[in-house]
Amino acid sequence: MAAVWELSRPEHAGRYEITVFQEGWRLGGKGASGRGPSGRIEEHGLHIWLGFYDNAFRMMRECYAELEATGETIFGGWRDAWATEDDIALFSPAEHGGWQKWLTHMPSRPGLPGDPLPAHEVFSLRYYLSRAFDLLRTFLLDTTVNGQGLSAFGAEGGPTEPVAALAYLARLGAFATVASVAESLAMLGVLVQMTPASVADGWAPIETVCARLRDWLEQHWLANSETRYMWEIADIALATAVGLVRGGLLTDPRGLDALEDFEVRDWLMANGASARSVRSAFIRGLYDLSMGYEDGDLNKPNLSAGQGVRGLLRTFFGYRGAFMWRMRAGMGDVVFAPLYEAARRRGVQFKFFHRLTNVGVSSEGSPDFDGSNHVASLTFDVQAQTLSDDEYEPLVLVAGKPCWPSDPDFSQLRDGERMAAEGWNFESHWDRRRAEERTLQVSRDFDMVVLGVGLGAIPHVCSEIVARNERWRRMTTEVKTVETQAFQVWMREDLSTLGWSGPAYITGAFAKPFDTWCDMAHVVPDEAWNVRPRTAVYFCAALPDPPTPPRIDDIGYPARRAETVRRSAEAFLQGPVRAVWPGAFNLDGSFRWDLLVDPVEDGGGGGKVGVERFASQYWRANVNPSDRYVIHTPGSYRYRISPLDMTYDNLTIAGDWTDSGFHSGCVEGAVMSGLLAAHAICGAPLLEDIIAYDHP
Repeated sequence: MAAVWELSRPEHAGRYEITVFQEGWRLGGKGASGRGPSGRIEEHGLHIWLGFYDNAFRMMRECYAELEATGETIFGGWRDAWATEDDIALFSPAEHGGWQKWLTHMPSRPGLPGDPLPAHEVFSLRYYLSRAFDLLRTFLLDTTVNGQGLSAFGAEGGPTEPVAALAYLARLGAFATVASVAESLAMLGVLVQMTPASVADGWAPIETVCARLRDWLEQHWLANSETRYMWEIADIALATAVGLVRGGLLTDPRGLDALEDFEVRDWLMANGASARSVRSAFIRGLYDLSMGYEDGDLNKPNLSAGQGVRGLLRTFFGYRGAFMWRMRAGMGDVVFAPLYEAARRRGVQFKFFHRLTNVGVSSEGSPDFDGSNHVASLTFDVQAQTLSDDEYEPLVLVAGKPCWPSDPDFSQLRDGERMAAEGWNFESHWDRRRAEERTLQVSRDFDMVVLGVGLGAIPHVCSEIVARNERWRRMTTEVKTVETQAFQVWMREDLSTLGWSGPAYITGAFAKPFDTWCDMAHVVPDEAWNVRPRTAVYFCAALPDPPTPPRIDDIGYPARRAETVRRSAEAFLQGPVRAVWPGAFNLDGSFRWDLLVDPVEDGGGGGKVGVERFASQYWRANVNPSDRYVIHTPGSYRYRISPLDMTYDNLTIAGDWTDSGFHSGCVEGAVMSGLLAAHAICGAPLLEDIIAYDHP
């Protein structure tokens, strides 16, 4: 959709006729959401936008402004659709059993995501290191250690000329006071940006000072359980600084790509981080956020150091406005409904119920072969047809706003009543039922192709390319994907009543198998309940792959996997949740299943009791090939193919699995890829206008 947005810009004056062919009835892929009973929002998982998503926010700000100009707003302005979030919670196993909660409030930063970048904020490793030292100093001065408040200490003094300052730091012995530590951190932050490449050999004193800082912080913070997590964060930050300096990355033209063959924990430990720190909630949260578990096996965390460090630097030092941003409603409502409405106004056509089955490529001996590599045909299963061949209208009104339903509108489809009765699943890879087959031919029906399916679907829809092209084949085997799982509950009581203290934190590094969850009470008012629940809570995590992959004709596979998720969710509510919501349990230790709001009852009494009430909630297993989450393991970067690659001269690719400059399964990586795909076709946007595409 990012590629569609760029190619349909008014500046192109209608040069491109654009048609989007979409499987099933809704847009969004892994980001799709729907409205179920009582208008409740049903997501693929937990979606939160990070404050460094500059390219994604810029697109959505333009989209909202364009809709506002027509008078057909959905949520008003973009600031009405996203709300700031600066609070996060991480969990560590407590020394004597149970869980210890670490709460962090991230300060807001100037600007908003999507704003033009200030001239001084150039995304470089020097910039990030400088901000890291500044953040450590802030942590130091804002934290109470052994009962002593440190906010009164300043950090002034010492030389400011680079070479002299490096020499001064090198002469420092053990730190005697908090003030001397804070002073050194402040100086390091300035020096990293000021020191010219001509004194690169003089960087060694920085490594020495970092080692001394680590020793001081360990002595003063590690023994204090209340502030131990601060030491772990500082330890990781200093190890990162040492690794970047020691490895010469501040001047290496490869930037962080030079670390792509290392696993992130191994690299941190090789540069001084303790085993305790790399097992900390902070690092476990990094793996949880990126679903970084090979084969979905929670005992096999695996993430490249290049992307791991890049993700940490962008997340903590690249955000503007707020650390994170919550969507007011579902991803489909806030993102894909506005994009759909605005794109249609620009003249983009949408063909729903078109499942791509084959990308045909040119070959010697074929009538149209001209010696070039190009896409010659596209074959689709037309899953359903509308009653009068009119365009399918996919949106429904919920609380007065256009939204995607969780199920298709069978009343618009030929034989829709029969399809509904037979349970046709238009989004299941294993449900191959169709109304007809359709093949498009190059020159007659299309000129250029933007292939925007998920990586897991590539072997199924590009079998000709994979068979002929070694690079494509290696991409499908070396760039790993995992299944994921999610569930949502709607409850009669809010979390504070159930014993949760503090704001509605976004929570990570919690118990397996649902290590990431969030209180989503803020979306409930945009649902359509007769009697509104007090909150909704979303859970998600990686899902371990089965021992044997399913057969192509195993139509029951998604349902079996969903049942696995259901059983895990029920057990999770009866087990680890006790540590965070003690009020959700009866005196006999059983979960209070009556807390769950049944949309069939929607405020009424009766209905199912006990664990059977969970059947009224929402859960899913994301197992379709295109729904599988892309992870970034060491060495896999070299197998990603860029949207700028023109091996096939009328084909470009788009998705978070491509070589987009940010190799993570997230909105920003997907949007950056879409911008590159548009550039491959029309030369716009300029590469330098894709924020952080040239990230070190």
